[in-house]
Amino acid sequence: MKRWKIAGINFDHFHMGDLLRYVHEHPRAEIVGISDEQPARMEEAVRKLGIHRANAFADYRECLEKTRPDVVILCPAASKHGEWVKKVAPYGPHIMVEKPFAASLKEADAMVKAMPKDSTLMINWPLQWVGSHCKSYELISKGIIGDVLNVWHIGGNRGPLFHGADKDEKTPEQVAKEKPHSWFYKKAHGGGSLLDYLGYGTTLGTWYQGGRRPIEVTATVDEPKGLEVDEHSIVVARYAHGLSKFETRWGTFTDPWIIQPQPKCGFVILGTDGTVSSYDYDDYVTVQTRNKPRPHQIAAPAIRAPNQNPVQYLLHCLDKGLPLQGPVSLAISRIGQEIVDAAVKSAKLKRSVRLV
Repeated sequence: MKRWKIAGINFDHFHMGDLLRYVHEHPRAEIVGISDEQPARMEEAVRKLGIHRANAFADYRECLEKTRPDVVILCPAASKHGEWVKKVAPYGPHIMVEKPFAASLKEADAMVKAMPKDSTLMINWPLQWVGSHCKSYELISKGIIGDVLNVWHIGGNRGPLFHGADKDEKTPEQVAKEKPHSWFYKKAHGGGSLLDYLGYGTTLGTWYQGGRRPIEVTATVDEPKGLEVDEHSIVVARYAHGLSKFETRWGTFTDPWIIQPQPKCGFVILGTDGTVSSYDYDDYVTVQTRNKPRPHQIAAPAIRAPNQNPVQYLLHCLDKGLPLQGPVSLAISRIGQEIVDAAVKSAKLKRSVRLV
């Protein structure tokens, strides 16, 4: 079996550390290089994963030319996804981009176009690897709740600077020091809770609704004093079959992977014959059906290989010559991006926006 050479380029998003750990733990993958224009941002990965300093590059071109990776993981700021795919794609690797897809649909389409014919582009949505959300999809696919009519999603955390790679917590003092310099809080770089988290709800929501697109989108965002980006958004998408609502929040009372805040982060899905709720990181889902209307729990066991994490899944698909499925596929991710684009426009114009 092929041994995969993987490089991580651009450490704007702290998820790079998590993704490199998946590579480090994969039996047939190796980290051959990492690159960032700010070398200090690579230090944590070098220290935690034992990456040789000779394989850490400030120039991405040198990294690609010297290490010749089969796969490149990209974690740039949201507004830079298109730019970095265009930089890396000519070298021919498969590319995994950490969510969101892009800062705009136009940029997303340009990313797809930039890829060589035989190279795969994957957009990683971490919630695809959460057992409870996968269990919801399994039940929906089996017709347990009938045809999906509505999806509600709440996504968020205390704020993007309160945690780093491996979910290491930071102090309020560290957050306050970093906040003025972070791309997460810069409008021109694709910052804000809407662009950070809305794609989770719209992309998995599209998955749950069988790839159907809404007719129009209505969005509103808060306008925090002293900030140029939102920390809270509420988006309503109108479909031919019903309404769905997606909410993003930086500033939840607790982080959902430690203690679920109120309201809980996750999904509630209504179908013609029942409902299912799946909250982030739970090991069960809660179901109602016409035959058993009282809410009851169904176990959501730990996900098995090759669907435990994005690196494992991507390499499995590449090994087997299989197309990507689910939220990480370009077809589902693109519809999610369409909804995000419409939401951004709606919030700016303060009116509903129809999808073309």
